Amino acid sequence: MSNYIFSIVLTIHVLVGLFIIGLVLMQHGKGADAGAAFGGGASGSVFGSSGSANFLSRTTGILATVFFITSLGLSYLASNKPSQPSSVMEGASTLSAPATDASPADGGAEDSRAKAIPK
Repeated sequence: MSNYIFSIVLTIHVLVGLFIIGLVLMQHGKGADAGAAFGGGASGSVFGSSGSANFLSRTTGILATVFFITSLGLSYLASNKPSQPSSVMEGASTLSAPATDASPADGGAEDSRAKAIPK
């Protein structure tokens, strides 16, 4: 379940990052008309005379906040994964060898293989 949530948050994080890049590239410096990206005379028709700057700035701020929150969420999800063995030997050390009975079933001290071999 945590891998599923991690994938969703990562997808949102990447998409928000791409949208932020697009919004920053659409914005102009303070000296330029912010609506000029939509054509010379379209600054008054698309967002209004100063609406483009306010809309793009607020949207960029909101997306930056979402980007920050998803960054924190990804770091939390990545740090709380269950620890898995980092090598094959660590995984093998948790397995125990089957217990062997050192003494024969009849209580004698002789080897159990010696009984199977006829004398």
